[in-house]
Amino acid sequence: MNPFHGRHFQGEIILWAVRWYCKYGISYRELQEMLAERGVNVDHTTIYRWVQRYAPEMEKRLRWYWRNPTDLHAWHMDETYIKVNGKWTYLYRAVDQRGHTIDFYLSSRRNTQSAYRFLSKIFNNVKKWQIPRVINTDKAPTYGRALSRLKREGKCPESLKHQQIKYKNNVIECDHSKLKRIIKPMLGFKSMKTAYATIKGIEVMRALRKGQASLFYRGHALGEVYLVNRVFGI
Repeated sequence: MNPFHGRHFQGEIILWAVRWYCKYGISYRELQEMLAERGVNVDHTTIYRWVQRYAPEMEKRLRWYWRNPTDLHAWHMDETYIKVNGKWTYLYRAVDQRGHTIDFYLSSRRNTQSAYRFLSKIFNNVKKWQIPRVINTDKAPTYGRALSRLKREGKCPESLKHQQIKYKNNVIECDHSKLKRIIKPMLGFKSMKTAYATIKGIEVMRALRKGQASLFYRGHALGEVYLVNRVFGI
């Protein structure tokens, strides 16, 4: 099935716009101007609809390529603040020691249940041999409670060690700041649904930029463009 059926623009142009918006941290109006300079006249509201429709689809289709953790020693988990409709929400994130993205989860609350859902999402999406020996978090007690519950339910290994050493989480704090630089020019989100849809696109483009799927385009100069177009059949 053609995912661009009924669209007035070619699929390649739509993916062009979605990739740029999720990768470079610009506003919809700025992207409208950039596309106009290249002879593509499209309204910023149309670009918004493209991002909402295709950013989650891009993350879904590329998931197999980038979300393949190979660091078996330690993962680092933390949450950062994202403002949605004037209120702070929490983006839970996990990276390995190289800073490669493992997974993410947006929640309106910062509590044990949210940490549990985030960890459950990760363990459901990785194979048992990909689970590391250590998970490092900050001093928040929510992660420890969530991990204890998952161990009781048999969803993660009993041998998994939980460390709460703040300085060891510098790797994910640094990654948060790079993500925030992309989100800031977007001028805020209006709802959890639109925020999560956009963040899915941002996270997958960040993962590709880190080279997490480079194995599949074997040094191609425009590797991420090649890969995104390929999974959409372009």
